[in-house]
Amino acid sequence: MRKTMTAASLALAATLCVFGATLAQQPQFAPGDEAPEDYPSGPGRDDTFYACTACHGFKLIAQQGMTRRQWEDSIQLMVEKHNMPALPDKEQKVVLDYLEATFPPRAPAAGRGWRSPLAPR
Repeated sequence: MRKTMTAASLALAATLCVFGATLAQQPQFAPGDEAPEDYPSGPGRDDTFYACTACHGFKLIAQQGMTRRQWEDSIQLMVEKHNMPALPDKEQKVVLDYLEATFPPRAPAAGRGWRSPLAPR
């Protein structure tokens, strides 16, 4: 039994070493792929960029179009569900001001996307 345990332990150690080396070779997210200058200028752009890219790419932000309330709810969700550190009130105001001004809700493109046949025309 002792030899089986030793062989099993060695097999597990070898697997972990190979798996660990594979993980080390995987590309990781690097906010260096983007820069604040890639996005519309405005007060708070740099603060917003660096607050967001601590966890994800800014392209994700730029694709959204939301109201101030929706941006605020999105930040709150990240704080509550994803352990994002809460922004101090002053910094959150700067971030929300930039997001609201730069990425407001967009009107749906006319005639595009799926439309329910039961929807009023």
